[in-house]
Amino acid sequence: MDNQKQKIALVTGATGGLGTFMVERLMADGFKVIGNYRSESKKEAWIKKLKEEGHPVPLMYKADVSDYASVEAMMNKIREEVGTVDVLVNNAGITRDGSFKKMSFEDWDAVMRANLYSVFNCSRTVINDMLENGYGRIINISSVNGQRGQFGQANYSAAKAGMHGFTKTLAMEVAKKGITVNTISPGYIATDMVMAVPQEWRDKIVANIPMGRLGGMEEVAHLVCFLASEKASFITGANYAINGGQHVY
Repeated sequence: MDNQKQKIALVTGATGGLGTFMVERLMADGFKVIGNYRSESKKEAWIKKLKEEGHPVPLMYKADVSDYASVEAMMNKIREEVGTVDVLVNNAGITRDGSFKKMSFEDWDAVMRANLYSVFNCSRTVINDMLENGYGRIINISSVNGQRGQFGQANYSAAKAGMHGFTKTLAMEVAKKGITVNTISPGYIATDMVMAVPQEWRDKIVANIPMGRLGGMEEVAHLVCFLASEKASFITGANYAINGGQHVY
């Protein structure tokens, strides 16, 4: 593989808060970035905001990452129109919280598909290209709640824990092929969703974080870019906690 070729990075769930920072940072680091999205209206609003703030706009490709056929169609289109993906950031995900005794199968299934099946779907459709190229980076965005559990999140915690089990095994399978596979497990980050929580609740969350603050989205994006770089070539199968000391192990 020509190491001088501009690397192509695909970020799923690009229009979310964390996804936005990942896209911007990867572009700043010289990657040709592709943002995956599902909602046309959300994409248009997101692009408008980027332009208003003076940020460059990445290439955009639509797919429901919970559906294998949708992902396969997107990947085929990317391969034909842009090239093979060098860096995959599996960032897309949803929550459907509720105590287990009240959890419906639909809420269980939706979270497993969006958070865990999506990792298989996207990774499976890029891995052969990475193997052929002798280079690749797969970065799976998990959660502190996949490491420690969380009341009301049996579905989410199971999916996020499953992501790292996937990471460890795939990392071993492709380690000799120039491909690394790693997990990042953020704690409470100052996303729009977290900042929308009432101040009283946020104060309780912060009180349980030894650093005494929420994490910054740019901090997670910085870690993504490090793992996406060629300089992180000896790091694989790892799970990076980025939670301000809230959960140590």
